[in-house]
Amino acid sequence: MLQQHISQAVNLALNEDLGGLEVDQGDITANLIPEQQQISVNIITREDCVLAGQAWVNETFAQLDSQIGINWFYQDGDQVKANDILCHISGNARLILTGERTALNFLQALSGTATVVADYVSALGDSKTQLLDTRKTLPGMRMAQKYAVTCGGGKNHRIGLFDAYLIKENHIAACGSIANAIAKAREMHPQLPVEVEVETLAELAQALAAKADIIMLDNFSLADTQQAVSLTKGQSKLEVSGNITKARVAELAKVGVDYISCGALTKHIRAIDLSLRVSQ
Repeated sequence: MLQQHISQAVNLALNEDLGGLEVDQGDITANLIPEQQQISVNIITREDCVLAGQAWVNETFAQLDSQIGINWFYQDGDQVKANDILCHISGNARLILTGERTALNFLQALSGTATVVADYVSALGDSKTQLLDTRKTLPGMRMAQKYAVTCGGGKNHRIGLFDAYLIKENHIAACGSIANAIAKAREMHPQLPVEVEVETLAELAQALAAKADIIMLDNFSLADTQQAVSLTKGQSKLEVSGNITKARVAELAKVGVDYISCGALTKHIRAIDLSLRVSQ
């Protein structure tokens, strides 16, 4: 799924830049350069970050010209420092400059996600709690951002609506009860994990009685989270979600929950400052 996404995402991005035209018609600025001119360039980071997105850069230039060479000095997941050279690229000048912005857009966005995730993961310390992403991703970038989360040391929650149950308040209301919703889920897809979102300790008790695999504590206070851990006693996995900050990650990990999920990891991203410069 990931490789298919990379190919499709890069193709769409290049078409956006080229207006759906062929390269020699779409990039009118690059066509100012002699057709056979060669060039060597470096991609440089202007700030500390965790690298993510190499495959998207590689695919960008591969779709433009398979003869363009890329030599990476770091790998996805590596911590890099401001002004480090991330990679060296050589080949046809027109085509490298055509792919410049597309390649950097992917790399800066995915490295931004990975960098934030690594910062949050550091707050977990030596606890067994795992940091999870959510479905709050940029449209069309689900697979890419979830990949970037793993580069930063986080874990993926469900990929979409097809690979795990997450029964939330509206599902519960429509099904009549937590027990009814879980029973129906077990009947329809017994092989899939069933997670239930609860908003009170009373709902937690219902989810435990119905034997949910994972129970999400939605916007619980720290005190209620501590009580939930005591009541659950390992019967189900516990996930905490809602208004998660780095400071809260640290305190929740100490309570002993299994998972902390955070939408900000993928929806509040800030791109890393990168540049592509001709090498001397």
